[in-house]
Amino acid sequence: MTSVVFVHGTGVRAKSYEKSLARVVSGLGRVRAEIRVARCFWGEEHGASLGLGGASLPVRTKNRGVGDDGALDEDDPLAVWALLEADPLAELREFAEAAHDDGEETGFAPGRADPWETVADTVRRLTLADTGQTGGSLRQLIADLAPHLDEAADRVADEISDSLGGTSPADGIEPIAARAVYALAVRRAEGPYGDDEPLAVDGADRDTVVGALTDQLGGTDRGGCVAGAAKGVAVRAFNAYVSPFSWLAHAQRGRITATSVPASGDILRYQVRGAGVRAAIRAAVRDEIASGNGPVVLLAHSLGGIACVDLLAEPDPPAGVELLVTVGSQAPFLYELDALTALRRDEPLPGAFPRWLNVYDERDLLGFVGEKVFPGRVTDLRVNTRQPFPRAHTSYFAHQRLYDLLAPELPK
Repeated sequence: MTSVVFVHGTGVRAKSYEKSLARVVSGLGRVRAEIRVARCFWGEEHGASLGLGGASLPVRTKNRGVGDDGALDEDDPLAVWALLEADPLAELREFAEAAHDDGEETGFAPGRADPWETVADTVRRLTLADTGQTGGSLRQLIADLAPHLDEAADRVADEISDSLGGTSPADGIEPIAARAVYALAVRRAEGPYGDDEPLAVDGADRDTVVGALTDQLGGTDRGGCVAGAAKGVAVRAFNAYVSPFSWLAHAQRGRITATSVPASGDILRYQVRGAGVRAAIRAAVRDEIASGNGPVVLLAHSLGGIACVDLLAEPDPPAGVELLVTVGSQAPFLYELDALTALRRDEPLPGAFPRWLNVYDERDLLGFVGEKVFPGRVTDLRVNTRQPFPRAHTSYFAHQRLYDLLAPELPK
């Protein structure tokens, strides 16, 4: 009797394993009723946990920044920078929206200069030449930003002209424009897709640069402080544009870390303590063979697939495994990174390595293909769970098409 040993992936504990196992039993039973499905649940014994009760987590001394409803605390000066990290122009756009909502459109007469154009022209003339005392870290920050300042200033000036033109003059634009120019210059310095190394910036140096830009624009709100009308704009912009998740994560770090340990911790623990997981798989195969069941198929999800590839690539792999099926697995990716335990990047799969089917969904960002990594040794099978990531990574075993694809591939 062919036996399919189901090996789960990262973050799985007893309750979720039983649910996934039931789906596998039902799915395979529909297409191959004679197939036996065997357990290989390693998460409880070999998965990660905070063994010291979270003693490594810093104790949060203040709960400043966000309320229980996820709204921004107006007194937290760093919240505006969290906003500008996500969208450098968000605060400026919110200022413009408030200007349109709160004031009357002026409809300036021909020949009369729009005062916002004057502001925009001043923004375009911003320079980093005069920032006061320049220590080593501040000097480096200025050197990093200087090549991108003109482009950033032009973008902010255009936004002022386009979004504020025709509205009545309003106070508070100077620090908002200065912060927007700074945030855009930082983003450009780090590359259009963040492909350059992130700038290491001390908050005091940031505030010095923004303060100097604010002074050039004629404002008095320097650097990191968000006060007066500008504070209200920052609060509205943060709550309108930015998911509060990052701020909530800081406020509730202990709970979030504890709940994320199984998923992320299992991966980290496997890299240095993976022998236990591989031993559990070996024991499951051995038990099936000893019970007279076989040949054995290893059906492994995510991290379980990595562990199975490592196990089967060892010098003494378990006997009786005729087929490996990895589902949403990173094993080919880790091989390309030279990060597999039992197989270096310049080594081929062992000759005794069983037939390997690799199932992936294009929307699953944790699923990888293997045919080009191991030519002639892996067959990729693409499925479409019609789910976005990350749900695409956890929906394979609810996808009936998966079992239709596997039915003719499983040993008789």
